[in-house]
Amino acid sequence: MLQLFDFSLKFNGFDINKAKSALKDINALNEEAFIPYLNSKRQDILDFHLENNDFYKSFVKSADVASWNSIPVMTKRHLQQPLEQRLSKGYTANSVYVNKTSGSSGDPFIFAKDKWCHALTWAEIMNRFGWFGIDFNTSKQARFYGIPLDKKGYYKERLKDWFSNRYRFSVFDLSDNAFESVLAKFQSTPFDYINGYTSPIVQFAKFLKRKKIVLKSVCPTLKVCIVTSEMLFDNDKTLLETQFGVPIVNEYGASELDLIAFQNTEDQWQVNSETLYVEILDDNDNILPYGQEGRIVITSLYNKAHPFIRYDIGDIGILSEESTLQKPILKKLIGRTNDIARLPSGKKAAGLTFYYITKSVIENDGNVSEFVIEQSELDAFKIKYVSKNALSNDEKETISKAMIQYLEPEISITFERVAKLDRSKSGKLKQFTSFIN
Repeated sequence: MLQLFDFSLKFNGFDINKAKSALKDINALNEEAFIPYLNSKRQDILDFHLENNDFYKSFVKSADVASWNSIPVMTKRHLQQPLEQRLSKGYTANSVYVNKTSGSSGDPFIFAKDKWCHALTWAEIMNRFGWFGIDFNTSKQARFYGIPLDKKGYYKERLKDWFSNRYRFSVFDLSDNAFESVLAKFQSTPFDYINGYTSPIVQFAKFLKRKKIVLKSVCPTLKVCIVTSEMLFDNDKTLLETQFGVPIVNEYGASELDLIAFQNTEDQWQVNSETLYVEILDDNDNILPYGQEGRIVITSLYNKAHPFIRYDIGDIGILSEESTLQKPILKKLIGRTNDIARLPSGKKAAGLTFYYITKSVIENDGNVSEFVIEQSELDAFKIKYVSKNALSNDEKETISKAMIQYLEPEISITFERVAKLDRSKSGKLKQFTSFIN
């Protein structure tokens, strides 16, 4: 069988065979050998950028680089300057992999990875998907992702899809009509797995529930569904397992870094310790012990083209007490730091948490298919929703009460029924947005 996916990576200058072999060697290390490996890689990448990257040198300035804990934390804001100014010596925009973050965090920027680093990223992804019997060269993917709407971007993605043995469904049309054709495609295509954004996949599962169809019964080749890029709530996971009839795997990654965590076959969210070093820090940049909630800060151990050293990705999470340096386990991903609701009393609340409160009230009868929450003032929240029937006054009252109970009394909640929700250009749905600076 022609290894078309591997071939397309090699054709673009990414030595995937060498990367797979290097990853195998890292995975073969025992715990005792892993710690010196990690320490040396961390030191190597720091030394490299201090020597070869003027942007990083000026960023670190007078910090005590002999102590890892004293190395300053970088954020997306620090990186919002022309890419040429951030590249290491010996690298140009033409000799590296260049891409742009989705901007779902509100701070999009262009980043670079050297080709070896990017080859390792692909080796890591292929390794993790392999846990569930997926081979990128032979397994057929049903892809629920955005697609550029300009002609050139559109056909470029379609070509990549062909090389990658995948079929892409639009996430911009989630109507029953659109889902009828998605279902027909599953009936006629031997898909091995589903991969894509959580929210459209959940909408497809709700459609199947209304039709009383389990996807595996019409597409028996289906092995697994892997969701990414948006929060997967427990009740949605149960819905997906029921309606698809296959295991549901949660992936957490960042385009500028790598795959960060991937649910393993024991149902743990295993962190990538092979090519990344993940820390949880408090507000003063102190490292927190396992089990405590804080900012997720990540070092890319192999990216020489561009520094991502102690990079605050903008998410809040907890590493499990069972974690080790070699096998860190992500106990909980709480969401983005900019998804925080500020309230009149000065209290703060995670936007996703009361999105979840509303969700548990709003979705009981299957009338509302999707909704988002927007905050326009300290005391003003709007719930925009898509539904078969408008919410009754009683239903609105119940939702308002639940939100007030969770948040505080002095807030007003309004409702707006819409035909469809706006998604970002990449196709992601932002469940909570605060318009307060």
